[in-house]
Amino acid sequence: MNAREYLEILHTAERLKDTPRHCTTSNRRTESVAEHSWRMALMAMLLRNEFPDTDIDKVMAMCVIHDLGECFTGDIPTFAKTDSDRAREDELLEKWLRSLPADISESFTALFDEMNQQKTQEAKLFKAIDKLEALIQHNESPLDTWSENERELNKVYAFDTAAFSKWLTELRKEILRDTLEKLGEA
Repeated sequence: MNAREYLEILHTAERLKDTPRHCTTSNRRTESVAEHSWRMALMAMLLRNEFPDTDIDKVMAMCVIHDLGECFTGDIPTFAKTDSDRAREDELLEKWLRSLPADISESFTALFDEMNQQKTQEAKLFKAIDKLEALIQHNESPLDTWSENERELNKVYAFDTAAFSKWLTELRKEILRDTLEKLGEA
């Protein structure tokens, strides 16, 4: 990869800094997709000792790149995203990936394939972190910024995704405890 190709990748990825997510921060500012991805990578890094047989560097890479398709489509909350939305995002992402230098294209494509197949420990951990980070962010945001469906969603979302790990299941229970406290249902 030459310097220009490197810069072009960064220029495309920079869009995620300005791509708003559905969540707000604790100070009521709309969160960006880049902020979500950054904290996911931090979450993965902090789990290195909890998952000693997992390639945490790979999980961190998954966290960093997982929403690159949103450079082209914007963020659509999981509860509102249709199959058509997913297909469009996948199509635009695949087109962009094919335009990258061969080694980067192959590496990113392999990571996306692994994430989508959800067969490896790394892919499962990535997916759990993705969902859990969103729940944590909701718990940190003011309750009046939640949509009505999120009151129930925050109680049930991602238990299935975390179920492969006792540690993640405990984390999910702690997140639920925070949710119920926030809702005044503790």
